[in-house]
Amino acid sequence: MTKTQETAVAAGALTLGAALLARGMRAARALDFRDKVVVITGARGLALEMARQLGSEGARITIAARVEGELDRARQDLADRGIDAATVVCDITNREAAQQLVRTVVARTGRIDVLINNAGVIQVGPLEHMQRGDFEEAMAVHFWGPLHTMFAAIPEMKRQGGGRIVNISSIGGKIGVPHLAPYCASKFALTGLSESIRAEVAKDHIHVTTVCPGMMRTGSPFNAWFKGRHRDEFTWFTISDSIPGMSIHSARAASQVIDACRHGDAELVITLPAKLAVMINGVLPEAVATMMALANRIVLPQPTESSGDHH
Repeated sequence: MTKTQETAVAAGALTLGAALLARGMRAARALDFRDKVVVITGARGLALEMARQLGSEGARITIAARVEGELDRARQDLADRGIDAATVVCDITNREAAQQLVRTVVARTGRIDVLINNAGVIQVGPLEHMQRGDFEEAMAVHFWGPLHTMFAAIPEMKRQGGGRIVNISSIGGKIGVPHLAPYCASKFALTGLSESIRAEVAKDHIHVTTVCPGMMRTGSPFNAWFKGRHRDEFTWFTISDSIPGMSIHSARAASQVIDACRHGDAELVITLPAKLAVMINGVLPEAVATMMALANRIVLPQPTESSGDHH
């Protein structure tokens, strides 16, 4: 055997050994959700799907959201499935409210095992129609809100010897998408926050998972805010959200998120197109930027008069 062949064999053995070790460590981190206290922010779409699946595994669910009516619908949906979930009206963009949410859960259950930061907002439209307030709202919900809940939950998790945190970012938190500037900016911030905090709390047996979904069929076009040519923006966003093979049903996405949380994975990128996009952007960022610019100029609606500044 030549020196080159020996080196190749040794490298292959090391790679296989590392893969087997990682797989063994992942299996060792597996968490049984039965009787675990789970807090989920958001009350529809992916949040509700995760509550259904975790509740079916015996987890003790608390859902938090700003709108009481959405919480009522979610609680009834879960009750119809035999899941007794608690709900808390809470605006996580308010630090005191986020802290009170965690205090309320701990006072009732004695602990908090899993925190899933899922609450979100989407503003769609050209940069010309976006205002400072759009960026402030996106940052408040996607960055400051998760930071508030994590600051409140992490001391409790340390006290009890560990926990899990899942931050739902987006493919838009890895690749900038035109007409989604506030959303992407805030999701990039959440991705960085989540990855940084994971490294710091690992020593306390707290596993932080950053989730970056691609397009999901959650009904999000009907909950988004549109600016510019409102009807045209709604149309392209709705079509993108429902292209077969490009998007995933929220139930399947929820299953993948729960599996990543169960094993304390560092990151989960959902859908093959999203994974490919992240990989290509990492290798050929200039090409991806050029494609995005072409799409913005040729495919997406152009700015309109001042009436487009409003939702």
